[in-house]
Amino acid sequence: MNLALLFTADFISTDTVRLSDRRLEHLRSIRKIAVGDSVPVGQVNGNIGAGRVTNLTAHYAELHVSLDQAPPQPLPLTLMLAMPRPKMFRRTLQTCATLGIKDLWLINSYKVEKSFWQTPWLQEPALHDNLVLGLEQARDTLMPKVHIRKLFKPFVEDELPALLAGKQALVAHPGSAQPCPVHLPGPAALCIGPEGGFTDYEVDKLQQAGCQAVHLGQRILRVETAVPVLVSRLFDGCL
Repeated sequence: MNLALLFTADFISTDTVRLSDRRLEHLRSIRKIAVGDSVPVGQVNGNIGAGRVTNLTAHYAELHVSLDQAPPQPLPLTLMLAMPRPKMFRRTLQTCATLGIKDLWLINSYKVEKSFWQTPWLQEPALHDNLVLGLEQARDTLMPKVHIRKLFKPFVEDELPALLAGKQALVAHPGSAQPCPVHLPGPAALCIGPEGGFTDYEVDKLQQAGCQAVHLGQRILRVETAVPVLVSRLFDGCL
């Protein structure tokens, strides 16, 4: 935890917070705080700054906070991600938040097993907790938005064209002729398929909606690896 993310319920006055959950445990056991110490903090969807420990007990820590710095700029990226298998979804979700992705669409694909959509990691509390962990890692405060679309064709035909408007739109697809571009100068939309990739039909539909198929070379990457590799090629801001 490189930053303690603060929520409205944490504030006991305009400039004082009280922490009594896993953040307290981290501050006590990992950072080994004492009264007078300063730790990085940030208010969700607001500024970042520092919190000075003013009171510390076995049950809570009180911090006087000063939030005077803007958080990192979000990536100008809309990410459409075929629902990963549950064991890697949690890690991928945290990675997206850490990289600064604020607009994430979880979509279906022929190779996405129906059971993937039953994972408890898709429940709102679990989504929130993992996004928070990603933000704390990156010292960011801007909460990403996650949209869930379980039907591929209606999403691609009815919603995707509007999402692509004004963006360079790409679909990562092994075997395509065009290599993935680097250092994009403006906003982008990126579609990443499941393990094994999108089907030819799905790639055709994505291309009809306005996406260009691109590749990362001959190696086939896991989703949790492909996301940071693709994003780091497209944008300097995540480095």
